[in-house]
Amino acid sequence: MADSPQRLDVPRGSSSRFGSFLRFNPDAVGQFAESIARFLGTGRFLAVQTLVVLVWIGLNVFAVKLRWDPYPFILLNLAFSTQAAYAAPLILLAQNRQADRDRVQAEEDRARAAQTRADTEYVARELAALRVAIGELATRDFIRGELNRMSSDDGEDADRREKKAKKKRDPVG
Repeated sequence: MADSPQRLDVPRGSSSRFGSFLRFNPDAVGQFAESIARFLGTGRFLAVQTLVVLVWIGLNVFAVKLRWDPYPFILLNLAFSTQAAYAAPLILLAQNRQADRDRVQAEEDRARAAQTRADTEYVARELAALRVAIGELATRDFIRGELNRMSSDDGEDADRREKKAKKKRDPVG
């Protein structure tokens, strides 16, 4: 029986027994971390934790028969250390996910701003071109004057027609 050649395009550890067991969905873990981080940052969490600590200390100081953690409160310190050991990485993971979302949002904002700027510059160029084109157009009065001047045989006749046209346009003056 010939051994099959080792594949170089597959990582060596991918076929291990523990590799498939320890695979997690990064989004599910991230969402869980964010929900924990959101809960840890609330007043409700602080109130519940304070109440639990006060009950813990009260029972261990005053209830002689129920003492499971005498005065230095080693077990309570262990519980706080465990909580901190899990809370800190979860909070950091939530912050990293928020930073990634902020980065994506900033890139989208930059792209939108660049598009808006390009659109604004295009409209400004079009408006400038329209202004130039309008400035070169002959007005109605200019065309009338030119037609009157060309059609008149003498200058006096043209002046009279121009005065009549002016009176038609402005009957008050």
